[in-house]
Amino acid sequence: MQSSNHRLRDMEQHHPLLSAGADVETGSLAAGVMVGGPHAGHTAGNRTMWFIQDSCGMVCAGMTWFLVLYAEFVVNFVMLLPGKNFWYSLLNGATFNSLAVLALASHLRTMLTDPGAVPKGNATKEYMESLQLKPGEVIYKCPKCCSIKPERAHHCSICKRCIRKMDHHCPWVNNCVGEKNQRFFVLFTMYIALISAHALGLSGMHFFTCIKVQWNECSDFSPGVSVLLLIFLCLEAVLFLTFTAVMFGTQLHSICNDETEIERLKNEKPMWERRMRWDGMRAVFGGPPSLQWCNPFTGLRLRRLLLLSHARRGGSEFSV
Repeated sequence: MQSSNHRLRDMEQHHPLLSAGADVETGSLAAGVMVGGPHAGHTAGNRTMWFIQDSCGMVCAGMTWFLVLYAEFVVNFVMLLPGKNFWYSLLNGATFNSLAVLALASHLRTMLTDPGAVPKGNATKEYMESLQLKPGEVIYKCPKCCSIKPERAHHCSICKRCIRKMDHHCPWVNNCVGEKNQRFFVLFTMYIALISAHALGLSGMHFFTCIKVQWNECSDFSPGVSVLLLIFLCLEAVLFLTFTAVMFGTQLHSICNDETEIERLKNEKPMWERRMRWDGMRAVFGGPPSLQWCNPFTGLRLRRLLLLSHARRGGSEFSV
């Protein structure tokens, strides 16, 4: 489609002229993505929850919760509660459980937050004419979701949407990591790394203590069962610590260099004004450095959580 005012090119990548912050429909996208999977669309006026119905992603997200809850069970019921040192059990229990809650809350925020999806099907003649582009200016259309691609947006084949500043699609959070939920993903990797390191330390202390005394005095479980539970916990903690620590460092590097993982892999030359180091951190986490950066509940207004049928009638609201 070509006219004297603009040219439209079906391109999957490169650098469009539409700004990343431009709203293409009335209202914000985060306020109108309905529960319904990869084909969830934009519904003006209904503020509902973003959720991707991908089988692999839902299984991986469920496994993440199971493994964190398993670690909670072993730490609390195998190591801490049977212990004779009250203050040791209390302080370590409070620390570990608090970090686990923050990790799971960060996981939920990453999974249920719109990562910056571009509304589908907005590449219409009427909308393009409303942009009032100058002659010779070029905008890019995604042929897969029929939307005009903002700057630095990429199409996700799982979410079936173009995502602003898409870093990657992570099955462990069943969502893309993009412009609007990257901070929660960073917090998720940080808290998982912390509880993994804490679990390893507690396991080492527990083994050392139980070697000096009878195993029956260390746990309410039999020695064989206790050892198996602790060994599996240590293996889980080592794997999680390695993976999340590397991912945490990679994410911070990307934020400080204002370059997503996709842009790095594709070796895309920056056509935007880069936000370096602290400017990039402030852009992702919001505001000057503070403890709020570590709070996954920041900006959450949870008014009512009802059944999905009520949500589709507009009775439930989950605003982020």
